[in-house]
Amino acid sequence: MKTYLSRTNFNSSRLVRLLADFNAGERGDARAESRGKPSFAERLGQWLDLNHAIALSGALHPSLRQGPGGTAAGAAGAADQVAALVARVQAALRDAITQEGGGKARIKLPVPEAGATLESGGKYLPYRRYYLAQQREMEAALVQLRAQVREALKGGSPSLRQLAGLDGVLEKALAERERNLFLNVPLLLEKRFEQLRDAYTSALEASSQADGVARWMQPGGWLAVFCKDLQSVLLAELDLRLQPVLGLVEAFGNEVSKSQ
Repeated sequence: MKTYLSRTNFNSSRLVRLLADFNAGERGDARAESRGKPSFAERLGQWLDLNHAIALSGALHPSLRQGPGGTAAGAAGAADQVAALVARVQAALRDAITQEGGGKARIKLPVPEAGATLESGGKYLPYRRYYLAQQREMEAALVQLRAQVREALKGGSPSLRQLAGLDGVLEKALAERERNLFLNVPLLLEKRFEQLRDAYTSALEASSQADGVARWMQPGGWLAVFCKDLQSVLLAELDLRLQPVLGLVEAFGNEVSKSQ
């Protein structure tokens, strides 16, 4: 059976690349941190490599090399149902981030009032709250989804049942570290927000153009750029959080293919 995380190179994940790019622009951080201390993106990559290594070690255990159980047709149907469930949850979470699902978003992206100034409307706090709310939604949905997928695997072959048990142990062992690492993401986004706002402020002071929210939100405006970056990071985080679930689905599909 194919190990459920082996296909992913975590250090090249989109989230790590985005955060590394944001951090590279913050030269002041190097002075604030002790010499040789790894950046958040590096620490995230190291944690993901640890996650990968533990999963790979367990998944390659000889006890997993057992034949499939149950009927091939039943296993195929269950695998299809699991894949469809994961696709629905993934689409719903992506729609909540992009707000392109056609319905009203439960968590709305903050938009400054029309008459806001840089002093009153150029604050990061609403966006931090928004990001944290999206993280809570993702975590709650994916914890439930992951448990449902594991439950489906328990009805499969002995190897799938043991993989489900391994995944449950991994989730519990790494949950707190994962949560603490992801809580750093809004902090890096704050630096990006301030970088864009301060660059705009400097350009505004050097010109005679009028300030206004409409200008911030026009294509290429500093806040429009930030909102796009915010959305990109959220989508990248969602992709990364989904990897264990998608790996379980892939393992299920591989096992079914071998039994047919």
